[in-house]
Amino acid sequence: MSAPPLTRTAFVPRDLPLRSSLRSRLLGLSALVSLCSIVATAWLVVSLTAVAIGREQGQVLADDARIYDTLVGYAATHPDWNGVGPTVHALSRQTGRRITLTDEARHPLADSGAAGTLPSKASATVDALAVDSALARPAAGSSPDRIDPRAVGPFRLTGREQSDLAARASRIAACMREGGPVQAVEVTRTPNGRSQVEVDGAVFDTGDRCEVDGLQRRTRTEVRALTQLGGLVNDCLSGRHAVPVRLADDLTWTPADVRGAPDTRAVTACLATARRAQLDPYVAPPALLFATAPDRKIATFFDLSGANRMRIVGVTVAVLLTTVTVTFVAGTRMVRPLRALTGAAQRMADGDQSARVEVAGDDEFGRLAAAFNLMASRRQELEQLRRALVSDVAHELRAPVSNVRGWLEAVEDGVVPADEGLVSSLLEEAMLLQHIIDDLRDLSAADAGALELHPEDVDAAAVLGQVARAHQGNAGSAGVELRVRAEAGLVLCADPMRLRQAVGNLVSNAVRHTPAGGTVALSAEREGDRVVFRVADTGSGIRGEDLPKVFDRFWRAEKSRSRQSGGSGLGLSIVRKLAEAHGGSAQASSVVGEGSVFSLRLPG
Repeated sequence: MSAPPLTRTAFVPRDLPLRSSLRSRLLGLSALVSLCSIVATAWLVVSLTAVAIGREQGQVLADDARIYDTLVGYAATHPDWNGVGPTVHALSRQTGRRITLTDEARHPLADSGAAGTLPSKASATVDALAVDSALARPAAGSSPDRIDPRAVGPFRLTGREQSDLAARASRIAACMREGGPVQAVEVTRTPNGRSQVEVDGAVFDTGDRCEVDGLQRRTRTEVRALTQLGGLVNDCLSGRHAVPVRLADDLTWTPADVRGAPDTRAVTACLATARRAQLDPYVAPPALLFATAPDRKIATFFDLSGANRMRIVGVTVAVLLTTVTVTFVAGTRMVRPLRALTGAAQRMADGDQSARVEVAGDDEFGRLAAAFNLMASRRQELEQLRRALVSDVAHELRAPVSNVRGWLEAVEDGVVPADEGLVSSLLEEAMLLQHIIDDLRDLSAADAGALELHPEDVDAAAVLGQVARAHQGNAGSAGVELRVRAEAGLVLCADPMRLRQAVGNLVSNAVRHTPAGGTVALSAEREGDRVVFRVADTGSGIRGEDLPKVFDRFWRAEKSRSRQSGGSGLGLSIVRKLAEAHGGSAQASSVVGEGSVFSLRLPG
């Protein structure tokens, strides 16, 4: 019983289950992304709100410090609070706060807003002789006795003293500018009106240059105030039964009596008490500061009321519906070109080599369609090459096999005697067959990546010499002269046997296509990081349209594919494979009627 004929089962595409389709996956992914986006947006809004609140709090603290510092400066330079109203109103306009100043009994001294109930607790106590270190700026709160440095009292210079010191400081600054290059020289003024010279941000107060020492002498006003302060300090020390001291200009002190050592803690306490007693008539009395925000209701979107909850839910549902709709439409458009690709692939599997898809657009699907068409074209070309290769191999093997068979049949029939000439002819045909088989084996190994190389340092001149000697007999019998030219000491890393095989194939090809009296020149030279082997002949040349085909398998310039010139038709293909196996390349150039040049470019 005969076997049933083989049939091809056609692949019929069917719809995938809903949960496995690309559209469902996109829907699920989009829903997840949307949910994550909503959560991330909520987190971002909360974070930004927290940052905004923090900045607002920082601004409030900065405004509080500004208000406090300005009012402390006013208290330090005025004996009372009369006339503070304009300052309070200016601060209120700048900060947007209601500012109220009262005495310690809460009697109003100045108010930037309408009369109203004050908070139960004051924002701060404004006292130039007891500065709040938490609100004061570094310059105002740096004194250990908490006295504002702007409170100078009897140390304030008279107008004439200020003018004299300012003029002297200007002369010193001009002298210093003329004396040599400096980064910066400027005249500044201390809170009590004394002028001083600063060089590069530091007070210049020592040295004889430009008579700067004269600027540091105490004025009469400072002498009187310092003497008064010293008396107050010593009176305090006397009440504590402590040794008296002598004050310096910078309020440092030294013992006034060598009979005993002063009590440091007592001197420090008495100095602070004496300074407050001396400055008290010159500064405003302590006052209570009330700095409040205007009465207004601040609306917020983030309260969790019922209406706001419904608003959040509505926005979430709307975003999800929009995402699902857009994803569904996009998924449908994405699936359409995929179905077209699936159909074209099925037609190609059924044997339709001309199956192609339409390229629409330059997006991912358009590029995928273009890549599919390119693959299909390449596959069709490879199939044509495969068929051509089979035909070429059959054609090349047919002639020698037919010759061998014909001669053997003639011997068997007794038509031709089995003499030495016949055996020599049969051996020649067998060698040709072996040559074709060896070339095919090398090409197969190269195509499979199994071509073994044994690289070592090779002298290019020696390789050319060996190849020339090996082909000298064939060239001489053909009337062709071989010439060799190579740079001395030109060494490269290559497989010597494979390199001789590649160059030998080029020389054999050149000799076959060069008429008697012609020349084949072998040369090697270095070009950059490459070593270039060239084989140039004076043969018939190759037409320009045929040059791209010279390295194809079984290609010959003779359209009749005659084998009169010899060769297997695989030599140049092997040359290219050997060059590529070494990491190089093979090229050919030719001029019809003048000759051809074949080159091997190998890594040096």
